[in-house]
Amino acid sequence: MQDLPRTEYLQSTKTYDCDLAIVGGGVVGATLAAALADSGLSVTIVEANTLEAAAARERGYALSPLSGQIFEGIGVWERIFPYIGKYHHIYLSDADSPRLVKFEPTDLGTEFLGYVGEHRILLRALQDFINTECEAVQWLCPARLTQVTYQTDGAVIELDVAGHPQRLRSRLVVGADGPRSGVRESADISTWGWKYWQSCLTFMITHESPRNDIAFERFWPDGPMGVLPLAGNRYHIVWTAPHAEAKALQTLDEAQFLSELEYYTGGFLGKLQLTSDRLVFPVQLLQSRNYVRHRVALVGDAAHRCHPVAGQGLNLGIRDAAALAQILSEAHLRGEDIGDLKILKRYERWRKVENLAILGFTDFLDRMFSNNWWPIVQFRRLGLWFLRNVPLCKVLALKFMTGFWGRRPALSQIKATPPAVKA
Repeated sequence: MQDLPRTEYLQSTKTYDCDLAIVGGGVVGATLAAALADSGLSVTIVEANTLEAAAARERGYALSPLSGQIFEGIGVWERIFPYIGKYHHIYLSDADSPRLVKFEPTDLGTEFLGYVGEHRILLRALQDFINTECEAVQWLCPARLTQVTYQTDGAVIELDVAGHPQRLRSRLVVGADGPRSGVRESADISTWGWKYWQSCLTFMITHESPRNDIAFERFWPDGPMGVLPLAGNRYHIVWTAPHAEAKALQTLDEAQFLSELEYYTGGFLGKLQLTSDRLVFPVQLLQSRNYVRHRVALVGDAAHRCHPVAGQGLNLGIRDAAALAQILSEAHLRGEDIGDLKILKRYERWRKVENLAILGFTDFLDRMFSNNWWPIVQFRRLGLWFLRNVPLCKVLALKFMTGFWGRRPALSQIKATPPAVKA
């Protein structure tokens, strides 16, 4: 990838410095900005870190085929596709039961069932695309949000830019600044939800198995484990366990830890080697009571968070970004005020219910599988029997979890020339 150009601070004497200010330059915020490249709207991304620091997180994400199609529609997919993991199969199991549910590409009608991308790959590709292809998008970073004042015709954003106060005026403010969103707080938008009894332990490994195209979801009584293939014969592991157990696994001697991991992964990956730090974060369900207010909208983790089972979190945020970009582009084309509440409500009606359905389903999965109560065990194994033996159930479940059951953003239906797979 190309080196990123030096960020220039926004200087403007116009009434509005930009049409749209996106607070948060992570994957979701950058996706929104990139999706607005041809909208005719001027966009400023306010990011608390430098571009290099923002992209430096050691994290991996599951990407659904729909997310890939959205990136393809934006025009950034060719910068991502050669560098990420791809899987043709998903194997789902209840603990160490040998009776697997196997999902295949024919169940979904796509070449791949999903992808796994590292944070640095995704965000650097988006940053590079914005800096080379999006003339109407500017970065303001490192810049920390201090206050937002919402007015009838716009919003005034107070910032701390390298220790110096700066003011930015925008027609609309979008909060893409994570679960502790300052934008959400400034708009006085409340949330509901709960913290789980579990934490997630995430890390990366190399392995000796000849196969690197299978994603595994293994449900254990303490919590689910996602085993996701990365490029280069590596896997990204998302291991959910009670808080104390997750902390203990984080500090366990590496040899003992890998021995535990080999047991929990069923030994199907052969000899393992740890290639990253073990990171722990608590699991939470969160839903904003409103996704929009006058002159403000929320996307990604600022609007919602779900249990990491089935790798839904970032995919929901990417769909939020694509949906909001579509609503704003269409409104601007019709000469409508993009910050007007009636315009923003179109986005909320589209995304809020769909996100809530996924939040509920992931919560159901975790509670259904993270216990050993005999009636629940029998009920869930009946459900797995239906998935194994009734093709329609398997197809519907797969479409639901990949986003193909709901309203698809227009960007996901723009077909480009498929990029070549890098050897």
